[in-house]
Amino acid sequence: MHRFFKVLPICLLGLVLFIPSALADNTVNRISGNTRYATAVEASKKGWSSASTAVIVGGDAYADTISAIPYAYQKNAPVLLTNKKNLSSETKNRLKELKTKNVIIIGGTPAVSNGVATQIKKLGISVKRIAGNTRYETAAKVANAMSSTSKAVVANGFVYQDSVAVIPYAAQNGYPILFTNEKTLNSATSGTIKSKGIKQTIVVGGTNSINSKLFSKLPSPTRITGKNRYDLSVNIAKKFSLRTSNTYIANGFRYPDAVIGAALAAKQNKAIILTNGENLSKEPRTFIGDKNIKYFSIMGGTPSVASKVANQLKNPAVGKTIFIDPGHGDQDPGAIGNGLKEKDVNLDIAKRLNSKLYSAGALPVMSRSNDTFYSLEERVKRGANAKADLFISIHANSYTPSSNGTETYYDKNYQSANSKRLAEEIQPRVVSAFGTRNRGVKTAGFYVIKNSKMPSVLIETAFITNSSDASKLKSATLKDRAAKGINDAVSVYYR
Repeated sequence: MHRFFKVLPICLLGLVLFIPSALADNTVNRISGNTRYATAVEASKKGWSSASTAVIVGGDAYADTISAIPYAYQKNAPVLLTNKKNLSSETKNRLKELKTKNVIIIGGTPAVSNGVATQIKKLGISVKRIAGNTRYETAAKVANAMSSTSKAVVANGFVYQDSVAVIPYAAQNGYPILFTNEKTLNSATSGTIKSKGIKQTIVVGGTNSINSKLFSKLPSPTRITGKNRYDLSVNIAKKFSLRTSNTYIANGFRYPDAVIGAALAAKQNKAIILTNGENLSKEPRTFIGDKNIKYFSIMGGTPSVASKVANQLKNPAVGKTIFIDPGHGDQDPGAIGNGLKEKDVNLDIAKRLNSKLYSAGALPVMSRSNDTFYSLEERVKRGANAKADLFISIHANSYTPSSNGTETYYDKNYQSANSKRLAEEIQPRVVSAFGTRNRGVKTAGFYVIKNSKMPSVLIETAFITNSSDASKLKSATLKDRAAKGINDAVSVYYR
């Protein structure tokens, strides 16, 4: 971008050294064991130092576990898992540690055998079983064992992901979780609705889980759905205003960890959010950014929720919408010199920044992702429509062949202090990445930063018209370092 006043003489600021921020990242802890049984034990340690009553469920019986948790909550009992044929050693030891006197097994003998019940009794613990011939019947019997209520949650008994995030809300309010299939209201479920005097139902999942015809047969039904399992978990947290001061995070496809996490979330009156195990999903990111959540508990080890997700959660910029504006485009090439067009350089750096921000857990949005032209007004409007938290405009400079260096601008019209702070984080990192002259942080009334209402900066990475600077702008390695520097600056800005 060619601007005469940007190359007025300035005082040399000297070498700027990067000093890592002393402020902390988000807090992330992990609750996990070597097996699903061990993970359930570790979760119980976060909620119970002792428990006269414990609930035992088969490690593969996800439906039984879902229906069991609201009941266990009323008993102030931890939920532990076992192998169906033998009492898992981790669970056995935990029952001893908890000084448990009573165990309630939820589910029939195909899930938890009589042999397991016998092994528990040999520990001097009394055993009771609540079970039906089907998951529908088991859930109905569990519901009948709970305190009276006029509301119930209804979910598809084979679509486990629908139910997980609603467990804390159901447990805390004493609502049983009853099961049906997509089209038919099971007789056990309908009988329990009638016998318990259920007047209102909360249906979780879309019409693929419970169709409209069945939905209409339920008493005063309210449906909560989402675009996917991640979105549904977020919508549940929003709908019921679940506490997010320490949010539980679980893999939406790893049901043992997820349902046990939901049990602990219920105990602690927290929300549980589902995500992809390899990369923090978009819907949770947006929710985390909107709620400004800083504390997280991950359920399960790295096979369940990867270290990358933990690192994304630790990033203070997680879920923040960062608008990236590569200057110029199409018929407007910007500055030209030394075999470079500014529009191409800007876009290259912007794409690298976009990738790094997303990988780090933010939600980047680009004004353009190809050789397209948008007016300055359109760029500002796009940033506003994206509800961006930050606006970063990327340019390259031009003037005389001797002019060189990097400078970052902000405007005082909106968010002056925050824009300056962002500029001061970006400037030294881009200078360090390119090895250019530090021309400093400055103010200027460039349209896109003057009219953007969020904290906004415009970066002049280097001079295309200077042969040394241009050679750096041709380097893929240096452009990648510059993008990393901007990404790091965004994270530090939010600390």
